[in-house]
Amino acid sequence: MPQVMVVARNFMDMVAALPASKLDMLYDSAFICEAVLRSFPPLAKKYVLQMLYVSAPVPAAAIEEWVLDEYASKHKVAVDRLVQLRVFVEVRDRRKEVSYRMNNKFQANMQKYLVSGGSLPREPVPSSITARLPTLTELENYALEQWEGIVVVETNFRLYAYSASRLQCEILRLFSRVEYQLPNLIVGAITKESLYGAFDNGITAEQIIAFLQQNAHPRVVDKIPIVPENVTDQIRLWENDRNRVEMVLSHVYEDFPSKDMFEQCCDYARDNGFLLWEDAKKMRLIVRGEFHEEMRVFLRRQR
Repeated sequence: MPQVMVVARNFMDMVAALPASKLDMLYDSAFICEAVLRSFPPLAKKYVLQMLYVSAPVPAAAIEEWVLDEYASKHKVAVDRLVQLRVFVEVRDRRKEVSYRMNNKFQANMQKYLVSGGSLPREPVPSSITARLPTLTELENYALEQWEGIVVVETNFRLYAYSASRLQCEILRLFSRVEYQLPNLIVGAITKESLYGAFDNGITAEQIIAFLQQNAHPRVVDKIPIVPENVTDQIRLWENDRNRVEMVLSHVYEDFPSKDMFEQCCDYARDNGFLLWEDAKKMRLIVRGEFHEEMRVFLRRQR
């Protein structure tokens, strides 16, 4: 039987055809990870950024809810491409329901890449062509003219990113509220709500601060601090506030027939470590949810 050679249409098709073990080896390189990310359609890039700091598998049904119904076909294309290149790894639970988690190597390298400002290893330049390279002064002047990837943070928490990159805009959306985007300028604000969204996705205050410092405008790089101190302090405070809040399943008891019964219930719950909160004036109390049955038994005994 004659052998048929399948020719990949482009470099990424060739990468996708590699065995899983070789793909994982490729993702040891931050350069390859960035190249793969840039090759994705816009929706796939958004999914990667959305899950970049999520360690647990995300149900496929939950990811489908991230897009409107009319974009279902684009959603399928994006997920298929992510799975094909093993950036998303399919996971099935006991009920055979599908979830996706990010490739561990790809995820770790892209986290480092974003936090470090996108610096990647470069190949050494042969000395035979160094005479044609621009000077450091010329490079600095060009960077100032272009203002690409460059972020300025003001003391009022306003944020300006001089960039035309959609990817840069999506990165900023991870922890800030993007208000509008011009051809070369992204304007946004760092708010409590936007940071809480970042913290929920596993991004830490220190990672956000490091990103702002690494991508600071050249004119503020020499300043100390690079990012206004009141902004960095507030980012850390909001993270600490969020970490102090603990969600506890509980039950509310009210409408007691008498003050005596209310006080007896409070004493019982307090003595046994059930009580979370009480309001003697309105005769209401809140008890930990796992002790609801014990409280019901106690109340029946008092009637």
